[in-house]
Parts: sequence; structure tokens; C-alpha cells
Amino acid sequence: MSSRYLFYAIILVVVVILTWIISDTFTQPGVSDLKGEFEEIVFYRNENNTGPIIRLYAVYSPDTIWESMRSYGEYMPHTKYGNTKVFFFNSRENAPTNFSPAEPYFDEKYLPYCTGFYEKSAMGQERFLKYPFR
Repeated sequence: MSSRYLFYAIILVVVVILTWIISDTFTQPGVSDLKGEFEEIVFYRNENNTGPIIRLYAVYSPDTIWESMRSYGEYMPHTKYGNTKVFFFNSRENAPTNFSPAEPYFDEKYLPYCTGFYEKSAMGQERFLKYPFR
């Protein structure tokens, strides 16, 4: 009789742990939880799968909530030995609509409208700049 209770107790513990893991998985914070409005305008990823992966994002953000902008950059995908760069713009009309694979990555006429810049380098070092082109 006691082996039956032990069996049910183990099953109950496993179900509780699985429920906890699944609920924790679906309640992770994300971009939608940040203060402010963020809209991805353009994205670029180089097709070089043998070298460093370069990911570039242009994001519309009308507010300059610096911590939210930094957190948005941290949520973007990053590959080991790759480079992720996020450019924040305060105007949809004055933001690039395409990227090029070489620096400065977009037309220089948009530089004054860039309010923030987040970069995660190949070795995982993070950098955030306010008004990077002023």
C-alpha cells in the first residue's frame, strides 16, 4: 500500500515541476513588456555562414527611454562570434529603408535622426550610445 502512495507522490512532484517549467517558459519578459513604442523598420543579416554573422536593425522609437532602448537591444538575437547592431530612430520618415553590408550601413542623411545605438560584439561585449552621430 505504501508503494502506491510513493508512486503517486512521485507522479505529483513530476507534474508540479513540469507545470512550473512550462509556465516559466511562457511568461518570460520580452520586447512587448518594455516601456515605450518600438517598431522594427528594416533588418539585415549577411549571408556569410562561414565567418562572423552581422545583424543590423533599424528601429523606430519615438521616445528616448534609454533603459528600454538598451533592453530592446539585449533582446535581439546574437550569435557567438557574430555582431548585432541596433540603430534607434525617432522618426519613421527619417529612418533608412535598407542596409548595405559595409559601414556606415545606411545613407548618411539619416545619421542626425539616430537617437541611440546598441551593439553586441563578437565576444559578447555590449555597448550603448546616446546620440551616436552627434
